[in-house]
Amino acid sequence: MASTTTSGSVPQSRRGFGQILRSYFYWEYPRGSVQYDVMVTLILLIIFVAPHYLDFGARPHPMTAIAHPIEVVGYGTHGLMVTVHAADVNVAPGASDREVKDALRKAIEPVTGDAVVVERWQTVQDAQGNVAWQVWAHR
Repeated sequence: MASTTTSGSVPQSRRGFGQILRSYFYWEYPRGSVQYDVMVTLILLIIFVAPHYLDFGARPHPMTAIAHPIEVVGYGTHGLMVTVHAADVNVAPGASDREVKDALRKAIEPVTGDAVVVERWQTVQDAQGNVAWQVWAHR
């Protein structure tokens, strides 16, 4: 049986494991050869089978139900002014500014997206006596 040679002078049947890996890494095999088909099959297996066994953490954020409408108004080039009903914001009494800021950001995320930064806020009361948060934010 005659052994074939690749671009180097060492016959394929006598090459070491490192040389075989090197030839796979640099993709030295011609299209249609067994080695080429093996590499393509391995790549396709990685693409289609790996997501079933590896958790990449790509899950959509759970959407919380919004009981009241959220009003969004742009204020110049500075960003957005968002008015959200107080019942839709989970803030404990006596919470720190950081906790309030995080709770407000989570409450307005369904409308503004997750790349929003809360600058400042205040509580307001509408004509019916409902309490709401007015939030100034930007992206």
